[in-house]
Amino acid sequence: MQSSDLVAKRFEELHVQMEALQTVRGSGIAPYSSEDWQAWATSVMNLFDSAFGRNSVHYENFKALYDKYGGWAHEVESGKGIFRAAKADYDGGYVFKLEARVSGEIFGDLVLLAKEALANQNIPAAAVLAAAALEDALKRYALLSGVDVSDKPMQQVVAALKSKGLVAGAQKTLLDTMPKIRDFAMHANWDKLTAADASSVIGFVEAFLIMHF
Repeated sequence: MQSSDLVAKRFEELHVQMEALQTVRGSGIAPYSSEDWQAWATSVMNLFDSAFGRNSVHYENFKALYDKYGGWAHEVESGKGIFRAAKADYDGGYVFKLEARVSGEIFGDLVLLAKEALANQNIPAAAVLAAAALEDALKRYALLSGVDVSDKPMQQVVAALKSKGLVAGAQKTLLDTMPKIRDFAMHANWDKLTAADASSVIGFVEAFLIMHF
């Protein structure tokens, strides 16, 4: 199961828990069970942190409410409202996807390693690292865009992205040269690789990550 699927599943679980929150009988202000609220709210903040980050408006608004919670029913209702808004934003795809954010960080690390290898004149290592980052990035971008490219070679992944209009212009033209360099790198045809080849893949991956991840 992909990380985005796990987040969506957790949103559903916490939505069910939210609907099950019980008020304490015999109180005119109908406060909720503090234990139930604390358990639910803690899980919600953990989810918001994972899905949106601590600098997101979802996390900050909920955290502010949690910090000043005094046991009043209207505070819990406000928390529910924030949760519903966050869930709607996530389900609707209106926020930065968790998987894309994590993937971007991983690929960024690979690009840094590729740059270091190239700086040390280790062209094969630079090309292999950059090609691996590019191929995985293209596949994940396709999957995030609803294009199934599971187990397909890079040439077919590129063709699928182009046919769906997911890459265009200069990016589309540059992509046409990438599978050949990738094959040289992954099949150990290192005598056919140049520093310019490795540099071109690194530059393309960097631009692709900035645009899509």
